[in-house]
This record gives sequence, structure tokens and C-alpha cells, in this order.
Amino acid sequence: MALTSPSPHARAVIFGCLVVLLSFLAGSAQAADAAEWRRRSIYQVLTDRYAYGNGTDEDHAPNCEVELGLYCGGTWRGIMNNLDYIQGMNFDAIWISPVVKQLPQRTGDGEAYTAYWAQNLYELEPHFGTEQDLRDLIAALHSRGMLLMLDVVVNHMGFAGAGDECDYSVLYPFNDTKYYHDYCEITDPTSPLNTQACWLGDWKVSLADLRTEDAEVQDMFGQWISQMVANYSIDGLRIDTSINVEPEFFPNFVDAAGVFATGEVMQGDDSLACQWADAIGSILNYPIYYTLTRAFANSEGSIDDLVSTIDSVKENCPNSTSFGSFSENHDVARFASLTDDLALAKNIITYTMLADGIPIIYQGQEQRQFGSIHPYYNRAPLWQAGVNTSAPLYEHIAILNKFRQHVISGHDNYTEYMAEVIYQDMHSLGLRKGFNGSQVITVLNNNGQDCAYFELEVSGHDYAPETVLTEVLTCTNLTVSESGNLTVPMFAGTPKVLCPLELLANSSICGMHEAEEPLPSATIMTIDATSTVGGHVTTIETVETSPIPPITTHVWSTISGLPTVVPSVMNPEGGFTAITKVITTTQAPTPQATAATTSTADSSPEHSRKALGAGESLKPNSKLVLSAAGFAGAISSPDIAGAAASVTASAFDRWHGHGHGHSGHFHRHFGA
Repeated sequence: MALTSPSPHARAVIFGCLVVLLSFLAGSAQAADAAEWRRRSIYQVLTDRYAYGNGTDEDHAPNCEVELGLYCGGTWRGIMNNLDYIQGMNFDAIWISPVVKQLPQRTGDGEAYTAYWAQNLYELEPHFGTEQDLRDLIAALHSRGMLLMLDVVVNHMGFAGAGDECDYSVLYPFNDTKYYHDYCEITDPTSPLNTQACWLGDWKVSLADLRTEDAEVQDMFGQWISQMVANYSIDGLRIDTSINVEPEFFPNFVDAAGVFATGEVMQGDDSLACQWADAIGSILNYPIYYTLTRAFANSEGSIDDLVSTIDSVKENCPNSTSFGSFSENHDVARFASLTDDLALAKNIITYTMLADGIPIIYQGQEQRQFGSIHPYYNRAPLWQAGVNTSAPLYEHIAILNKFRQHVISGHDNYTEYMAEVIYQDMHSLGLRKGFNGSQVITVLNNNGQDCAYFELEVSGHDYAPETVLTEVLTCTNLTVSESGNLTVPMFAGTPKVLCPLELLANSSICGMHEAEEPLPSATIMTIDATSTVGGHVTTIETVETSPIPPITTHVWSTISGLPTVVPSVMNPEGGFTAITKVITTTQAPTPQATAATTSTADSSPEHSRKALGAGESLKPNSKLVLSAAGFAGAISSPDIAGAAASVTASAFDRWHGHGHGHSGHFHRHFGA
């Protein structure tokens, strides 16, 4: 049943009864509050542009005329039938466009496909589907343990025409001039009076500005949002154009909703933006967004500006841990339109996911969709870009989401810790988040994918000496030295995420098995593998191991002076088992590589191989000692420096599979 509006005479009585009823329901139902939303990560869906029709017939979708701003055919049922794609990245909440009925005309500014031009708050927009479609979507989300954030607008209603010609009778329930400010254009965005009392839009579509300071308008909005949330089981709100509404409006509105809300405040000055954070409880973190994007758009970006903003947000805002953390949305340019550097894209997403706040990824960001806002090519349909679940950023987001959820599941207060900057220089940034025992170190840099190898010696992380840490994006292990330093290899501009190895127990991340899975208990194992050595395809003779511990991991070693990721194994008690055997390389009879057990070590490794830590080539017929201890084996050739780790069949597979201020805590070592 669609929402219906009572007569003006009955409105006050019904609203009073409704407040009592909702208060009772609130006591018997668990609303998703700020603490719950901090644990979540959100995938932003632009309803008209996510999944065409019922979500299964996108091959037959008509061409979407993005530049004209027309409806393209996305629906609520299309979203419902494509939730697997979203959950494949381990998101547990989505944010969808407003659902209320929009102005129906095709205008000089296009159609109301974004759903920010409402004309009737008590009816649903038929372009997106039926009431049952919306209910089915919400039920499907809740059955998966996911939450729904609904976009709403309280600043204005939409009229197809000039503001001084507005026909208020078509706007419901605010269908009289008394509900609106007199028409005027916004001419001074820095003036609160001008931005809050004048109208957005233009002569083609005017956005009639509501008198949200009036008690009657506030009561009508409170009644509507209470009914909307209760009727459709909404879990949270994103409030559009919040900056155009006086902060004093929001406390009663959010109380009437009874759920968590975050406001859109497109303002880079956090001392101003956080006035709305105080009133609403949360805002989208635009102050960070602007400096974050500038910092990682290219190697000349200012890390210093970003760090200054991180500090000032802490100083001026009540609690940024409940802010929306984002690096793309439908109102700003796609990051891929600023740079085509994949490493920079991974860095900015890593910050978005692991810094303070509720992570938000805009649909298509995982597919590196391109587009700016003049016209709005940043809103091109996802189905035109494709839904490749093997895309690098899709997999990157999935890993970060899974890791973040695992840390939170074991440490309820993790999200309450305000991230600290423990290092900065011209190109690098180190963050620590989490109380002792659950702290995560995130190391970012804006050098880009062509960056040469260098190392960071990290201190100030509060890890005890000899603590074994795992870098979760490459599944490599590092050990804190006796002096408390941690040497972090950096290569090809990629980010690093470090946490204690024991923190990953029962996570299935980096081979750390889920508790219910039986651990393997192999005793003797042999493998054959080929490798390109010194430019020649070479067969490595069988490697025999003593009892193999159940957990496969990776460690850093050095071969011919370059860092190399090598697989290793670990026993259930957490220590490394030394397994050494001298093997001899011989010329293979045919130059044919094998799939999962073949690696290439060229004398001049490309950056894609440097991302694996590939070292220089070994010479034919050289002897190599492999040791899981990483330090116990003797090296029998002067051309091979450092130590390598034991090789098992599973380790070879994992190695191949992974191929695709504050100063003074870090010291950089640059490779040749």
C-alpha cells in the first residue's frame, strides 16, 4: 500500500499518535544506530543506472543517452537480482536513490532519473518499479544481513519551469506558497542566508526551496519520514543538500526517523561542515574528499594538505568515525577521469576503506568507470561498463572489506579509534587505526605504478619486538626487529596494510583457515616445477619436505639484491619450521611453461613483476637452498644473496595467484 496523506485537520492528531506508536515499535525493534553503521561498508547505487529492467536482460537494454540526462531503465528489481555482485565485494549495506515520485516531464535539463526532483512524497516513482518491487528488494537485503540506506531530500521540491512561475499545486504535500521561500537565486555560496533561503536549479528545472525553519513544515516532514521508515523498514538515511538547510532543522527530523542519518554537506572547510555533523550526527566527509583526491590524483599531490585536513577534522568535528568515507560519488568526477594509474586508484580506495568513517564505494568505481560532471558521464550505467568480478579493483575492494570486517568482528571498539598519522613525507602516508592488540597500519603513497622499489623502516607502531605481521594485500610476512623497527618493502606504488599474523586467525585471509575447516596434515610432499632462469626455461628437481605445517604464507627475501616474495609455511603454534634441501637446476628439454608452478625472473623485471617482488634472474645450474625459516639455509652461489623460503605445491599456487607531522617513524631506503 502506498503512503497516503491525511487531511490538514487530522494531521496533528495522527502525528501525535504515530509518534507514540513508533516509540513503542522502536523499543521492540533494533534500529541500526551509528555504532552499527560504523561496522558496515556501503555500496552506493544510482537506481536508474545500476541494473536494467529485472537485472537479467541487460544485453537488450537500449542505448542510454547519458549526456541528455534521461532515464536509462534501472529498477529496484534489477538491484535485487544483482545483489550477489555487491556481496561479492563483501559489502553489507547499500545506499539507493530517493524512491518518491518525481516530476514527470522531459525538460531542458533532462529527466528526473537521479530522483532529486520530488513532486509527491507519498507516492513511489514508477520508473523504478512497483511498491512490491521495493519491498522485495528490502526483504532480500535483510535476508542477507545487509542494511538499506535511503536517500531523501528535505531542502526542496522539483518544478519543470522557472522559479518565478512555479505552480505549487503540483507539489505534495507542500502544495501552497506558504511552505516556500520567495524565489531568489543563490548568488553567494559562502552566505548561509543566501544558500538556505534561495533556490537551487535553473529556469528549466527550479527547485522550490522549503521553509524548513517553520514548525509546520518540520512537523509535516517528521510525519512523512516516520511513516516512510516504518512502512518500508528503512535502516538509515542519506540526506541530500543538507548544507542548504539550517542545522537546527535536523535533530527533530532524525529523531522522527529513528534511524542513523548522514548529511550531504559539500563544503571543504571542516569548521563549517561540522556544524551539520553536530546536528545530524554524521556527514559525508567532503573536507577529506577534496584533499584526498588532490593528494592521490598524481605524484605531485600534497600529502601535507591531506594530513592537515585529517588533523583539523579531528579538532573541529565531534566524531569523524561515523562520517561517510568516500572518494567517488554521483556528484563528483570519477577518479579514473583524473588518472589512469591503477596504483593510485588502489591507494585512494585503501584510504577510503580503512581510514576513519563508514566506507562508501560508488557503483562502477570497482570497474574504473570514467567520467566527469559536464555532462554527467560519471553516471553512465554500470551495465555498459560490465560487471567483471575479476577486475583488479573489484578484488582489491573485496579483500579490504573482508579484512576490515574480520578485525571489527574480534574488536568491537576498533571503529571508535580515531586514526593517527604516524608518518608523512612528500609522497607517503602512514596511518595507525585500532587500540593496542588490534592496530592496523596502512601505508599509502602517491608515487604511482612506475615507482622504483624502496623500503620504509617503521617505528611508532606499538608492536612488540619479534611480532610477526602480515601484509594482507600480498600475504607476505614481516617481523618486527628486536629494536622495534619494521622494514616495509614498497614497490610499484602499491599500498600496504599490516596487522599481526595472529589477528588473521580463522579469517580465511592469506590462507588462515576458518575455524570449522579441518587443517591438512601432510607428511611428505614432492613437486616438479619449471622456472625461467637466466633466460632459459629450467626444471627444478623435486623438492622433498619434512612434515608440512598447515598454513601457507609468504615472506620477503632477497635474491641478487632485489626483494622477492617467496612462499613459506607455518606451523599451528605460529612458528616457522626450517625445511632445507639443496636442489640443482638443469636445462629443460622443451621451452614450455606450466600454469600454476611457473615463474619468470627477468634481468630487468617489469613493474607488474616488481609488484610480486620478482628479483633478477638466477644463473643456470646454480644451487639454491630453500628454507622455511628464511634465514637458516646456506647460499651456495655468490650470485644469490639473502635467503628463500620452502616451496610447496600450495605455496607455488598462492605465489602465482598473487601476481595479478609525524616524521621520524619511517626511514626510506631506495633500491637501484
